[in-house]
Amino acid sequence: MRDDPLPEELQRDEDESGAEDTAPDRSLVDDIGALLEDGQTYVEAELAYQKTRARLIASRGRRGTVLGLVAFAFLNSALIALIVGLVLTLAPILTPLGATAVVVGLLLVGAVFFGLQARKRFRAMSKVFTEERP
Repeated sequence: MRDDPLPEELQRDEDESGAEDTAPDRSLVDDIGALLEDGQTYVEAELAYQKTRARLIASRGRRGTVLGLVAFAFLNSALIALIVGLVLTLAPILTPLGATAVVVGLLLVGAVFFGLQARKRFRAMSKVFTEERP
């Protein structure tokens, strides 16, 4: 049998309790430096993720806005066609000028009615913010 010593990798350092010493040779400063580096990496990754997310939302928001404006344009065109059709329908009965006056008058009455209703709602809403609390 040979009495050659074990290679250094296989030799164990034992402390008083007999446990194996596996603690690396790092200091608290090294650990704090590593923690700061990991934190910086995390912040950079989070910023990149949020920028990508914001670009996606902006892209979809732009498309949604454009599609909404196109839908509004179609709705506006349909209402104009309805009004023109109403004037043309009433023209034989009331003359073209009379039909135009009736249709414009009805539209103005509707605009005043809905405008007053909107003003009433906005005033009620503003009172909520101006009322003093007890």
